[in-house]
Amino acid sequence: MSATVAAGRTVSTEVAAEDLVALARGAAVLGTGGGGDPYVGRLLAEQALREHGPVRLVALAELPDDACVVPVAMMGAPTVMVEKTPSVELIGRTVTALTEHLGVTPTHLACIEAGGINSTIPLVAAAQLGLPLVDGDGMGRAFPELQMVLPTLSRIAATPMSIADEKGNVGVLTTIDNHWAESLARSLTIAMGCSAIISNYLMTGAQARESLVGGTLSLCRALGRRIEAVRASHGDPVAAVADELGGRVLHTGKVTDVARRTTTGFARGDAVVSGPAGELTLRFQNEHLVAALDGEILVSTPDLIILLDSETGEPVTTEALRFGHRVSVLGAPADPRWHSPAAIELVGPRYFGYDHDPVRVWGPARTGAGGGR
Repeated sequence: MSATVAAGRTVSTEVAAEDLVALARGAAVLGTGGGGDPYVGRLLAEQALREHGPVRLVALAELPDDACVVPVAMMGAPTVMVEKTPSVELIGRTVTALTEHLGVTPTHLACIEAGGINSTIPLVAAAQLGLPLVDGDGMGRAFPELQMVLPTLSRIAATPMSIADEKGNVGVLTTIDNHWAESLARSLTIAMGCSAIISNYLMTGAQARESLVGGTLSLCRALGRRIEAVRASHGDPVAAVADELGGRVLHTGKVTDVARRTTTGFARGDAVVSGPAGELTLRFQNEHLVAALDGEILVSTPDLIILLDSETGEPVTTEALRFGHRVSVLGAPADPRWHSPAAIELVGPRYFGYDHDPVRVWGPARTGAGGGR
């Protein structure tokens, strides 16, 4: 495996099949409960990488201004993706459908969000198409709606975008703005069985450097490896994740209630974690959006709310939440750009129907690296 030395440590410049367990684990941590099942994403990527070989990672700083960067992702309810896994071929076909429609040649692929499946699906396409993958993503975490990315704040258009399903339906959509892209693509995704593969937010290298969060995939892999190493040494993997992300443990206890439903293309619901400090309620729409302890809000979107198995440190997605599961709830700071007024309008609690302002992990005086480190 090729590697470079940066900041006194060895950093791999490619992703091979043997990296995927750690990378998918770390991606599920940053996915804040959403972004798809890490196991499903890992299996898809392993198949592609074993067939086509490793994928080269390219840092944002290395992108030429005129690069043609094409993100690819899954859209829909993570609960559906567990039972309706896309084919490897479908993922590459979605990228090709968009670039052929536009008459452009892609030079790099990218992740539009960090998440268990949406950090690995681009690896599948990159391996198939023989293209390098940008070491970064559009959020530094996961959010439920298509327009909820930093490129939207940089006025990068979500469309034209391609959308495809496992039946062979493929289309290209053009909308007047990114909110309309979410609305119309969501309707198509529901018609396609509540999950689809999309390719959108095509951008230049210069735009990618401005709007993406750098180093996400490297962070995912580092997180996954640290959890495994700390667990092997009988340490505390939950504390290790909090340390890695500059966050804190909010609550520890047992899941005593889960109300989850798939509606309008999302996994929506609430979960209660009961512990010595009281009852912590989590509210989610694919991703965890609000954590409140006995009615007091501890952390809310856009900061990260992460569930880990209390013993193993393994991330727990919203579709995997079960009664009796012993979990720890962490809060971690989001990329600082998510706390701008325009970003709060896009992803703040009031957008999701919660009548309060954002509550940050460390309060208004401190900003952290979160997924943007």
